[in-house]
Amino acid sequence: MAALVVPPLSLYVHFPWCVRKCPYCDFNSHTLAGELAQEPYLRRLGRDLAAQAPHVAGRTVRTVFMGGGTPSLFSPRSIERVLSLAREYLDLTADAEVTMEANPGTIERGAFAEYRAAGVNRVSLGAQSFDAATLTALGRIHSPHETRVAAEELHAADLGNFNLDLMYALPGQDVAAALRDVDEALALRPAHLSHYQLTLEPGTVFAAHPPALPDDDDAARMLAACAERLARSGFAQYEVSAYARSGRRCEHNLNYWNFGDYVGVGAGAHGKISDAATGTIVRTVQLREPRRYLASDDAQLTRRAIPPRELPFEFMLNALRLPGGFTRADFSERTGLAWSQIEAEMTLAVQRGLILGNDLGARPSPLGLRFLNDTLLLFMAEKGETTGDSALSINANARNRPAPASLFTAPEGVDAE
Repeated sequence: MAALVVPPLSLYVHFPWCVRKCPYCDFNSHTLAGELAQEPYLRRLGRDLAAQAPHVAGRTVRTVFMGGGTPSLFSPRSIERVLSLAREYLDLTADAEVTMEANPGTIERGAFAEYRAAGVNRVSLGAQSFDAATLTALGRIHSPHETRVAAEELHAADLGNFNLDLMYALPGQDVAAALRDVDEALALRPAHLSHYQLTLEPGTVFAAHPPALPDDDDAARMLAACAERLARSGFAQYEVSAYARSGRRCEHNLNYWNFGDYVGVGAGAHGKISDAATGTIVRTVQLREPRRYLASDDAQLTRRAIPPRELPFEFMLNALRLPGGFTRADFSERTGLAWSQIEAEMTLAVQRGLILGNDLGARPSPLGLRFLNDTLLLFMAEKGETTGDSALSINANARNRPAPASLFTAPEGVDAE
């Protein structure tokens, strides 16, 4: 065993309500029925923060991500209250990156300036496409025009550090249409762009009634063409589905991919906390259904220590999304395991051309990024045995969320509204 080193700490806050559930969405989001319960939810978030704060006492929070659902359904005053509660119970750095997801169809004119005043300094805007018919097919409530207006208001509010979410391999889409979406997005001058493939996730409307989607070869051509266009426009790919201008990578996302820690509060929120004193890494998860979460007490937070045999897969599930890879020290410090414990798996992955390794560390090869499932399966504790949403369902270029709360769940927190 190696010594577990406590990594950087982030905060994730989940807002579970949407105006309408998108047919492709498998996140913990619920259609809003009636009036939004802002005040009760804020009080419950405060209790959640208070209960979890002792587990990270003495540690500083470097990034905050407010995701959903649709956080922008909550007023700027409510978002300010959330950040005030976070500072009351946790030690946020003065320059913490504070991201809020927003749907272009839920933003009132002038609201971004108020969110900026509330403490938000980064926004993730769910564009998805700039084709009106495609947005309708995806069940989105906004129009291309509303995305353009939102981007203009972000710049006017001194929130130029914003992300645009784009999807590709959409119903009826070809390479030319995918490139048009990228060009439309670039015209709005974002600092960051998330570009992910539409996939049919179990339990969604699209899974039950699948639309006609481009085949794998067409999807691969779209990805390659769009990645080239983004590179020529000054956007460097730093994660399998994330591109950023120089100095504008999302630090919160990077903390996930580097197997960092995060406190998760809100309905269905997941967390990960390392304890160097005991050498353990604990996953946490809150009650998923908003009404149950609102009515629950603090004792209903589930805490599970990750068995050491599962840590190689958990680490690789995150780190192998980074084209730049990781060092041997990264693996040992973040898992508390010696490199020798994955030596055989690494050798096999290198032999298969899935990973490029050396004496310092490793990184995924282009083949490994394309076939991430196959690479990850090499590091599973029990090869060939899967349950629920297994590694076989992981698509390297699909709409993603980071750092699963256990081997088979996918929590919230990455740019993808």
